[in-house]
Amino acid sequence: MNTTIETIKNHRSIRNYLEREVPDEMLQEILAAARAMPTSINGQQLSIIVVKDKAKKEAMAHLAGDQAWIAQAPVFLIFVADYYKAHLAGEKNGLPEIIHESVEGALVGTFDAGLAMGAAIIAAESMGLGIVPIGAVRRKPNEMIELLELPPYTYPLVGLVVGYPADASAQKPRMPVAALVHQETYDAAAMRDAIDEYDVTMEQYYSIRGDKVSNWSQQIAGTYKQVYFPEVYGSIKRQGFINDK
Repeated sequence: MNTTIETIKNHRSIRNYLEREVPDEMLQEILAAARAMPTSINGQQLSIIVVKDKAKKEAMAHLAGDQAWIAQAPVFLIFVADYYKAHLAGEKNGLPEIIHESVEGALVGTFDAGLAMGAAIIAAESMGLGIVPIGAVRRKPNEMIELLELPPYTYPLVGLVVGYPADASAQKPRMPVAALVHQETYDAAAMRDAIDEYDVTMEQYYSIRGDKVSNWSQQIAGTYKQVYFPEVYGSIKRQGFINDK
């Protein structure tokens, strides 16, 4: 096994950071790794906003549900679906850009940003830094859009906290391979048993961690019984992502 794979398999989310700046050279390597990832039709429909300003990070931490590690860590990266570039390309060539109005466009922009974020995570962790993804940048999206001064046809998808870990978090167990990897066709018959097995694993994990009595299916069922970021629907339409095609 090579060191890259070892780094990936050793991933864990960090929620406690040292008061230590990330050197610019390291940050540039993280951003270069993200930039190197493929994008659909080379459309490069994403942008990354680097946030270091303490007051702005504190505001974002509050918008994200008072997640203190956003303000604590030295760097917060916001991954943005970005069709503003394509809009400008359309204007330059006298052609209307409509892909951002479609479900396909939303999927492409999200997936491309995800590829870039995955590379950023691996790059950061390979240099001894810790990270934690923050989906709650969508919790109060209108305020986040205003804070980031985002133009039309862009949308904040997810954030990434980056810094030096103050401690090593326990690695959270993953589902059995059978719940992830399927051969030739989707194996629906195996899924219930895989979930039952994983629920036992997570009950044991939380028992050892000592902070909750729960399992995976209980948490997912409790979360997905509602739309937990309900303001996304209206705000994403206001940014031009009407999803009617």
